[in-house]
Parts: sequence; structure tokens; C-alpha cells
Amino acid sequence: MLKVAVPMAVLLILVLCKKIPLIGGKINAALVITGALTLLLAGIYSPETWIAAWFDGLNRLAWIIALSISGSLFAEISMRLGTIDTIIGAMTAKFGRHPRILIVCILLALTIAGSLLGDAIAASTVIGMLTIGILVSMNLSYEKISAIIVMGACVGSIMPPMTQAIALASSLVGTEPDPVINIGYVTVSIIFVVVAIYCAFFLIHKDNVPGANDTVVLKFTDQTAGQILRHNWKSLIPLMFLIAVVLLRTVPIPYLSFDLGPTLLKNLSYTSADGVTTSLYDLLAGTTVLNGLTNGIVLSILCAIGVSFFFPAVHKNAGNIVRESFSKVKMTVVLQICCAFMLGSFYVAGSVDAVSEFAQSLDSNVLKIGGAVAMILIGMLTGSQSTSQNVVFSFFGPALVAFGVDATHAAVAGAHLASAGQGLPPADLTTFVVVGIVASQFGKKVDPLKSMFYSMPMCICMAIIGMVFLYL
Repeated sequence: MLKVAVPMAVLLILVLCKKIPLIGGKINAALVITGALTLLLAGIYSPETWIAAWFDGLNRLAWIIALSISGSLFAEISMRLGTIDTIIGAMTAKFGRHPRILIVCILLALTIAGSLLGDAIAASTVIGMLTIGILVSMNLSYEKISAIIVMGACVGSIMPPMTQAIALASSLVGTEPDPVINIGYVTVSIIFVVVAIYCAFFLIHKDNVPGANDTVVLKFTDQTAGQILRHNWKSLIPLMFLIAVVLLRTVPIPYLSFDLGPTLLKNLSYTSADGVTTSLYDLLAGTTVLNGLTNGIVLSILCAIGVSFFFPAVHKNAGNIVRESFSKVKMTVVLQICCAFMLGSFYVAGSVDAVSEFAQSLDSNVLKIGGAVAMILIGMLTGSQSTSQNVVFSFFGPALVAFGVDATHAAVAGAHLASAGQGLPPADLTTFVVVGIVASQFGKKVDPLKSMFYSMPMCICMAIIGMVFLYL
């Protein structure tokens, strides 16, 4: 475990100790150095292997990079159409005098988005971008803003009924998902209440009203929420279309359920010189890094972007919109590229396997604690509860059942423990992505580690619920 513990300690030191010459407090440098140290400790010195590790990491994060770019483009389009002004204006008009109620509404929107999209990073990127403006106008610190977005999206990513975390955990222990989902309604509701109370009373103060930060100009301040929506409903069409596409790909509606994005790409094909016909979807899916464009959520956003081009404000200013969105997401993509090197190094050096083996070496009650720690750690390193479950819970879950833990309870525990790593310091990928988005939107420096510490109550709550179900 030293090849995991030492690089993590170095990462923590580099991020915290800003007085270190040249690299102190610079997260991009810290990520690259952590990856390099991981490879060196594993005895890997070959430049070819280092490059291969970087490409492996890029391949694993390809869909996240594609999501950031497409999400930034959709957010810029939403700003040009007035979608964000309409949403912020309506919410401010309705709850502007009650900032604590307003923050609960924002959390609820992020939670619903996380449930629909099925992924915390996706919800943070797409819906989180729409909420940054109103949160900044409330004069909140950028670290708090990032934490609020991460917490809302992470709670949503485990929220039933569309919850990959619970479905995957149930399949790995061989139990029916319905009983687990029914318990999930209760446990996730508890987590949401805890997060809402924490944000409303510890992160938000009475003077954090919309407009408190006068550097952000809010529109429609003299209209009611109903008036704003009646006069500007057309600006919501691309967003509503995106929601509809996501619902059609996630909710089983007879004769209507289909995945629009992949379906369109699969119907576009080309024939090579030797007569082989390949669909555009298969071509992209089989290409390193570009396979990120075949992610269902990314394609759903691209479809919504296509619809938005029917608006003159978009197609007449397409060049400016693309340039502006790329300039805003540049910092985020650079951070993700650096993070890709660290992540690829973890896999090539066997750090992920080391964590898995650590859990496998344990038995009886120690297995529960060790396995839980391993799941949380993997969830933190990869920013993905599904990776945590596939890597650790695939053997940890059946082992729990073999030791006498009820399969339903084991599945509940597995889903919550895997999700507990998202938002946890010092190397949470979800927070790195959100911090990059917030920083790029306003050109400000945002401390990712501080943001992670703000998110810890949510992580602790998820971990506690997971541990409780291990011992029921």
C-alpha cells in the first residue's frame, strides 16, 4: 500500500503547502508529479510506458473531457439564448428573499439532474454550469459553490429510481434490485436532508441573497416568476429537449424509449476502399480518446446543441460561441489531461490492484472495514462509483454474503460506500472537474482541496449509512 499512500501524501503536501517554490499550490503540477512518483515507486522508468499510461488515463477520462467541452458549449449557448437568465430570474423572483430555501431548490435541481443523467460528473457539468451564476451572485466563495454543486450532483447520482449505483451493486451480489431501490428511497432522502440542512445553515448566511455580489448582474429583477417564464419560455426549448432526450434513454416508456444520439450515429456510415461499411458510431467507439464522443450523455448534449442552432442568436454567432466556450473550458481540459496522467499511472503501476488486494487479504469483520475503506478510496481516486464497485465490490459483495450479510443489505452498503468517495479529499476527480469549470467561468483561482473539505459531511453521511447496513 506504500505505492498508494506515499503519492497521496505528496499530492496533499503539494496542494496544501503553497510556499513550495514553483509547484506549491498548483494542482496541475501536483497531479503530474503524483503520477510520476507512482510510476517511479513501481519501478517503471521506460518513457514508452509513461506515455502509454498517459494515453490509458486519457482513454479512461475521454468521455469526461468530451462532456466538459460539450457541456461548456451548451452552457455558452444557454447564456446567449437567455436560458440561464430565465432560470436564475425565476428562482430569484420566487425565493430571492429566502436564500436558504433557494439553496435547497438548487440542490434539488442538481439531485434530479444527477438521477436523470446517472452520473455526478455529468450533472455537475451540465446543470451545475447553469447554477454557478446565481451562486456567485449570492456572494459565496468559489470553493463553497463547487462543493454545493458536487454534493447535489453526487446525491443525485445514487437517487432512485434511475440509479446505476444501486442497480450495479444488486447485480454484483445477485439480488433483486427492487428491494434495494425501496431502501434507497429512504437512505438517499436522509442524505439529501442532511446535505440540505448543512448547506442552508453552515454554508449559507442570511446576507447571501441574490445580488449581494454586485459584480454579477441579475436580469428580470422587477418581474414575478410567472411573468419571467411566460415572456422567455422559448429560451428553455434546448434545455427541455435535452431533458426529454435523457428521459427517453433512461425511463422505460413502451414504444418511445430509445437513445437518440447513438441511434443517429449508427445510421451514419461510410464505406472504405476495400468495401467495408462502418457506422460513425463504431468508428468513434473503436478510436482511442475519440470514443468519449460515443458516451450517451455526451451525445444527448450534442443533440440539444443541434436543436439550439435553429435559433438565429446561435447560428449567426456560431464562431464566437465556440471560441468563447473553448476559452472557458480550456483550464478544465488541461486539468483533466494532467489528471489523466495520474489516473493512468495508478492503473499501470498497479495502485488500484493494490487497494483491491488489500481488501482481499482481510477476513471476517475486518473485511467489512477494509473493504469499505478500499471502495471509498477507489471512488475518490477515479471519481466514479461504478469503477469502485467493479474493482472492489465484485469480490467484496459476494464475500459479505458468504459471511452472512443479507444480500439486499450488502447491495445497499455497496452503493453508498462507492458513492461516499465522490467529493472526498485529497484527490476526488469530481471536485477537480467542477473546480475547473467554476474557475474557468470567472477566471478565478479555486482551491480544490478546500472545496473537498466542504463536501465531506455528504461523504461521511454516505459512508455511515453504508457501514450501518454492513452490520444489520
